[in-house]
Formats: sequence, structure tokens, C-alpha cells
Amino acid sequence: MKAVVISQPGAPEVLTVAERPTPTIGDEDVLIRVQAAGVNRADVIQRKGHYPAPAGVAADIPGLEVAGLVEACGAKVTRWQVGDPVCALLAGGGYAEFVAVDAGHCLPVPKGWSFTDAAALPEALFTVWSNVFQRGRLQRGETFLVHGGTSGIGMAAVQLAKAQGARVFATAGTDEKCRACEVVGAERCINYRTEDFAAALKDEGVDVILDMIGGDYVAKNLKLLRPEGRLVFINAAKGAKVEVNLLQVMSQRLTITGSTLRSRERTFKAALAAEIELEVWPLLASGQFRANVFKVFALADAAEAHRLMESSQHIGKLVLAL
Repeated sequence: MKAVVISQPGAPEVLTVAERPTPTIGDEDVLIRVQAAGVNRADVIQRKGHYPAPAGVAADIPGLEVAGLVEACGAKVTRWQVGDPVCALLAGGGYAEFVAVDAGHCLPVPKGWSFTDAAALPEALFTVWSNVFQRGRLQRGETFLVHGGTSGIGMAAVQLAKAQGARVFATAGTDEKCRACEVVGAERCINYRTEDFAAALKDEGVDVILDMIGGDYVAKNLKLLRPEGRLVFINAAKGAKVEVNLLQVMSQRLTITGSTLRSRERTFKAALAAEIELEVWPLLASGQFRANVFKVFALADAAEAHRLMESSQHIGKLVLAL
């Protein structure tokens, strides 16, 4: 099969198209003939040599989500049949013509959705659902803030929180990006380059914050949280080592938590997929959630997709089409 591989750690041009063996599958796996693959910030970090794939996953082929057709099924797979259109969360290997994945990590391509739109779903939906709704316990009527509002995860978080009945706020780096957040459901998006989000929201009070920034955002986040508030981390782009006033945490009864998804056990991801299908797939069918694909690239142009990702000029998701 053809695959985009990381020839060595480095800049986008280290991504090259190469021949690789088609993956073999275990009894509980399916082989997917990939039609489209999502591009994520984690792929960029892996390309630079800072986010190695877990053991047992193709070390030099990035890609954490795909959509395509089931090509083959393991002996113990009962739900899927050859030819079924599915999208799937991966631990790696998505930038390729074929990928093997646990059958429990697959979801049906929503009716009426293209493969390119479906490929933009798994990483964002799995991340948001597990962090905002499971760890963050966001409830109807609560107030939610997400930083990086026009990232794939940010736009998914805005839409899901809105659909679940929360008041939604976001931050982004341009007025255009702020408008995009508000179009998909944010009550207000603050341009952090021209306004201090902590000052802008100090009178609102926030119950749950999804943060991928870290650094000096942490102290501001904690000041915004109401008693019993929850601060959830999924990245720390501005720094992972910070000072926290523990007296503030105790007096406000705050929860500080976070998670990574890629290395989680197969059973956790399968249970998460089942919950997402139950809770989120009806929102896709009713039109309350959209994929927000910004641009589609050919597989051979993966380096261009990474350059755009690193420029942060996009709004929403980037996808490779095979």
C-alpha cells in the first residue's frame, strides 16, 4: 500500500509517500480501505519527533482518524461487514491506503455524510466527550469556556456543549475566528490578541473550562471558575509547569484534571465509542453538529496540510483524501 511516512524527525518536507506492507488484522480488528484521513496537531508533534506512537502501532505513519470502507473483518468481529462505511479512532497509521483498527473503535459514517467530513469526526469527538462531559461533567445550564475555539477540538466542543444546553464561550486569535465560533454556537468569543479573556468573562463565572494552552492561562482560568468548577487540560502549548494557589483550589472546591487519549486501553476507547454513538450520533443526524472541514488535500500533499496546520491560519479541520 501507499502511505505517508515520517522519513526522519523534522519540518513538513520529511513527510514522503512510500510503499508499506498492508497491515494484518487480529480476531477483533477490521481492515479499513481508507478514503479520507484527518490531520491533527498531534501528527505535527509526532513528525517533529516529540510524540512517538504506542507500542504495536506503525511508528513512522502518522494519522489518528480515518473514514473508509471495511475491507476485511477479524474472526470475532460481528457488527461490521465487508463494504460497510465507517470512521475510526486510531493510535496511528491513518495516512495510508489501509489501516487496521479494533472493531470497537469504529463508528458508522453518518447517513448523508461524505468520507472527508466523517474523517474529521473521531479525534475531536472522542477527545471532547471524554474530557468535557466525562471528566468535566458539564451539565445543562452550566457555563463552558474553551480555548482554541477554532481548532478541530474547539469547534467540536462549542457545538456539543451548545447542543447539551450549556452557555458557551470561547477564545480565538482573530476577529474572523471569533465570528466562526459564534456561528457554530458560542454566545461570545474573545479575541485574546486584543482583549483579556479573564477580564471579559469575570462577571460571567464559568463551570467548566477546556484548556489546551496552559502557561499563564492557568491562573486566569482558576479565577474564572465558580465554586465546584472544573478545569480540564488536553494540552499545554504555552507551558506545562505552572504555579497554582492551592488555597484557592480548596476554598472554591475546584477540580483540576486532564487526560491524553492515544495511549488509553482498547476497552476504554470501545466504551467511549459506544457512548458517543448513543449521545452524539443523533446530533449529527439532526444537523446540530457539522464537521467544519476547512480544506481537503491529496495524500501526497500531506506536507502542505502540515504547513497550514502549523500556520494556524485555518478554521476547523484539515483532511487528506485518498
